[in-house]
Amino acid sequence: MSGMSMALVRALKDVAADIDARFDRALTLPEDPRADLFKAMRHAAIGGGKRLRPLLVSASARMFNVNAESIGRAGLALECIHVYSLIHDDLPAMDDDDMRRGKPTVHKVFDEATAILAGDSLLALAFEVLANPATHADPSVRADLVLALAAAAGPHGMAGGQMLDLEAERTTLDLPAITRLQALKTGALIGCAVEFGAILGRIPPEGRVGLRGYAHDIGLAFQIADDILDVEGDEELMGKKLRKDEAAGKETFLTLMGLERAREQARLLVDQAIEHLHDFGERADLLRDIARFTLERKN
Repeated sequence: MSGMSMALVRALKDVAADIDARFDRALTLPEDPRADLFKAMRHAAIGGGKRLRPLLVSASARMFNVNAESIGRAGLALECIHVYSLIHDDLPAMDDDDMRRGKPTVHKVFDEATAILAGDSLLALAFEVLANPATHADPSVRADLVLALAAAAGPHGMAGGQMLDLEAERTTLDLPAITRLQALKTGALIGCAVEFGAILGRIPPEGRVGLRGYAHDIGLAFQIADDILDVEGDEELMGKKLRKDEAAGKETFLTLMGLERAREQARLLVDQAIEHLHDFGERADLLRDIARFTLERKN
């Protein structure tokens, strides 16, 4: 964690512990035939991962003095969607991966049917959490959270990006097409995380322009850094198999731009993201630290 601010180190640890505890409470094992389903959900959801999306919810929402319970529940809902997407992405019909977050993928530990149901259940749980009055007393805020997450997770967001990614194995994409793919597959949920903070803080849409610009830029920077790590990273630290895109002949930011240009583009995006926060002053320092973290991380 060298190079990271102490505030970011603490925030990463605190958010990870909070999300694990929330998953533990939400996924208590039933004493009936559903037990394996809950075990599969727990296997995927508890332990490991950067918890970047809940961290972004927290960093954004705390600028507007949102209470910790609302922040935690919104972060949990977003992480439910992220984990569900990883379970389904790892299936043989998708990326066919054996390892995720340093342990065997859900379909390897259990079976494909259980993995599909585990992902489906986490998807449903996300909206159950958001719609619950415990997330926010104002039903209009809860409705806005549900709408934002549904848009970010569906065909105009993450799922649409995954479809473009599957098509990328059968066709050659240029830089604008790769940028659009990653803006949907990775960037949509990152953008939603930052938006959640503003929704919880009851910030009107016109007051979110800077946050949206920030989220867009760090989403692309994060993916460029991921492409670099896929080539230069350590499989043990990453907790998954690397260089699969290269083996599949898929275009990435790296193949289209080259290593050094890709690094420079990621740095420019991080600088732009930080500039988008100029109106928020010191309140946005943790968001600035997270932007820098996208380039410094090792997994």
